[in-house]
Amino acid sequence: MTVAWRHGTQSRVGVLLVNLGTPEAPTARAFRPYVKQFLSDPRVIEIPKILWWPILNLIILNTRPRKSAAKYAMIWTPEGSPLRVYTERQSRLLAGYLAEQLPGPLTVDFAMRYGRPSIDERIRAMTEQGCDRILLVPLYPQYSASATATVFDAAFDTLKSMRNPPALRTIKHFHDDPGYIQSLKASVQQFWAEHGRPDLLVMSFHGIPRFALDRGDPYHCECHKTGRLLAEALGLPPEKYRVTFQSRFGQAEWLKPYTVDTLTELGRSGAGRVDVICPGFVSDCLETLEEIGIEGKSTFLYAGGRQYHAIPCLNDRADWIQALTRLVASQLQGWVPQAFDPAAAATEAGASRARALALGAKD
Repeated sequence: MTVAWRHGTQSRVGVLLVNLGTPEAPTARAFRPYVKQFLSDPRVIEIPKILWWPILNLIILNTRPRKSAAKYAMIWTPEGSPLRVYTERQSRLLAGYLAEQLPGPLTVDFAMRYGRPSIDERIRAMTEQGCDRILLVPLYPQYSASATATVFDAAFDTLKSMRNPPALRTIKHFHDDPGYIQSLKASVQQFWAEHGRPDLLVMSFHGIPRFALDRGDPYHCECHKTGRLLAEALGLPPEKYRVTFQSRFGQAEWLKPYTVDTLTELGRSGAGRVDVICPGFVSDCLETLEEIGIEGKSTFLYAGGRQYHAIPCLNDRADWIQALTRLVASQLQGWVPQAFDPAAAATEAGASRARALALGAKD
């Protein structure tokens, strides 16, 4: 859809938070189109299409939806998918904080890379509201081509189809942002204050294939930097924490050590208590609630471990939203005026429109 240019329209700035995505419901029917879109992305599956198409369409889409839907049903809430619920809350809370700190008309919204609301529909909705500048904020602290770059791809695909696209800024990563690290620290300290301290803290990040590291993806290094900074903030020596990687898919080697293998090893070694945090996720989702919270606990206890806790993600914590606000505000410099008078802005917009019409411009 083309948005017609209208003289005298007051300019707005948009902030679009983007998360991975979620099916519309915890059913095989709803999961199938979601996972097909996800696994059809060439940045996610770096296998020639001629080889991958039959695997995806003839095997995965016929076997995985029912199993995955059952897992989603275990973590689904009355409000819907936890990932969408928390991302929407983050968007709403961020809008409130920004409105208190920054002058000028701002529009804050959220989108999902796969599923709905899509990046395309949200960008178009923002331009219809008068946003001629948009800050794109992928909610992935550590950059990877298979996550962050796919958000950029989708946004630029939308801009390519627009006659008058908005200016676009992007946040590539925030793995070492002081506010993000302090929010993680505060969440861990609060959890320990309520439940006691573990013998070991496992920091589990989403995995990616090993070849991505060999091809220059910085994700592995950024995960380890986040882990080191969090450990330093908590005062943990190296022997008191481990960085691991979860969610392995397929037969290829992925980043190691694998979280499941680490939990098994710790259980067999007689570890008393292990706590797991997932710093790469800012919202609880299937990977944190089911894979770590349920499967991880079962793995550890079955192997002989005695006590296991999964620490919640940052979600809608006030310190995290404040850190996100500072991060976003720093990227809006030059786009948001130092002072803003709504009445004066409306008067100037009207005068601009009158001048344009006087010169023969069409409405």
